[in-house]
Amino acid sequence: MSRANESGNHEARKAKQSCLLIFSCIPFFLIHSSSAADVVIGSKKFTESYVLGEIAKRTLIDAGIPAEHRQGMGGTIILWQALRGGQIDAYPEYTGTITQEILKRDDASSLEQIRESLGKLGVGITEPLGFNNTYALVMRRSDAQRLGVRTISDLRKHPELKIGLTHEFLDRQDGWQPLRERYALPQQNVVGIDHALGYAALANSSIDVKDAYSTDAKIEQNDLVVLEDDLQFFPKYEAVFLFRQSTRADAIAALRRLEGALDERHVIQLNAEAERTKNYTKAADLYFNVGAPRPSGYSGRSHIGESFPQKLARWTLRHLELAGFSLLLSVIFGIPLGIAASRGGATGHAILGFAGIVQTIPSLALLALLVPLPFFGISLRTAIAALFLYGLLPIVRNTASGLQDIPRSLRESAIALGLSPMTQLWEIYLPMASRSILSGIKTSAVINIGTATLAALIGAGGLGEPILSGLNLNDHVTILQGAIPAALLALLVQSFFDLLDRVLIPKGLRL
Repeated sequence: MSRANESGNHEARKAKQSCLLIFSCIPFFLIHSSSAADVVIGSKKFTESYVLGEIAKRTLIDAGIPAEHRQGMGGTIILWQALRGGQIDAYPEYTGTITQEILKRDDASSLEQIRESLGKLGVGITEPLGFNNTYALVMRRSDAQRLGVRTISDLRKHPELKIGLTHEFLDRQDGWQPLRERYALPQQNVVGIDHALGYAALANSSIDVKDAYSTDAKIEQNDLVVLEDDLQFFPKYEAVFLFRQSTRADAIAALRRLEGALDERHVIQLNAEAERTKNYTKAADLYFNVGAPRPSGYSGRSHIGESFPQKLARWTLRHLELAGFSLLLSVIFGIPLGIAASRGGATGHAILGFAGIVQTIPSLALLALLVPLPFFGISLRTAIAALFLYGLLPIVRNTASGLQDIPRSLRESAIALGLSPMTQLWEIYLPMASRSILSGIKTSAVINIGTATLAALIGAGGLGEPILSGLNLNDHVTILQGAIPAALLALLVQSFFDLLDRVLIPKGLRL
């Protein structure tokens, strides 16, 4: 064999190796982290649920049971599906919500009736924790006094008032629509707004009335008045814990020690502490350590929460896991799909059309669409699947474009040399398109890192956790604890791929 042929074969092998690396060149700094916890507690996306979830977690840990608290997973339906699907083992709930939203009953069911109905679904319920946290409508005290508004019925006289309601309340069976019908309320200027941001909107007069929980600390802090439910629309919302009946018996026994241990005054104090310190762990510490009513038989120790570096490491590793595994799937499926799309025709148009349609679906909506499907539910795999679908388009489109841009003369030369179609693809076309393909992978990686923050909405964790918590607390510092690392991570990944450009792309094709 001539030296020229040997050199050509060496270059071909090098190009082939580069193409193989392109298929797998993702950040392999991923750590597959499965929770070591025996019991997983969930919580909804508002302060009191966070605090109760933290108290439950620490009660379990102090009883010698490894436990994890997945904070702020979303609303009622998200948590209920997670409980039924086994992604969590318990979460704090309210009797009125169970009756209206979960069991879909209009009547006021007794606790025994609720327990019997839940038992048929494999779910257990504790006795009430000791307080009733009902829904309420609140407004600024100064406006209520000026307008003479004392009850919900009084709102009929003021159709001009702007109302801001949480998105869940807008859709609940015990929410806005039936409330408006019961009271014949005329207000048309109604907007959906996050629970915590609604208080800020009240403070700056962007809205005049909002829904609230009767134990919200911000009601007193912001000098708001609770409108009397004079037609007694809202049922009782006694706080309880729901748990899977298959949960280990000692964990259920530990949760039952919280029965009757909290009164309304104390819960308001804990909520105020969480919002004052911007720290749910400190609020739980107040429950366990500072003259709080203890669960009967409690003999546990104080539990010190994670330090910020520990939390940041945990958030970042989970974020890398989400973005990395989803990117790997996008590469594995996206490049072959891009190769098929580069050939044009109906198949090519269908592939690009599908990838484009998926990209147009809002990422939050894509998560919500996957949750009810079999196999997915509220889980890490749901978040990874959504991110995988969202990251397909850049890889598919860039792979197709890179291959389609190869000069016709080069294609004819490859055919003239008698190379098989597979050899042409591996030895010539993919190396020639490597710069475009790697650019698509880089774009997908950056998109996934940013979009992965939404995974926290279904309890998948990551850097979205502090962002959601900060939104709940209306605390910009907490939001930045997640936003800044996410932005830095995106820049680091982009730099990583810029380095790969120099390593993987043949010299003649580099910019």
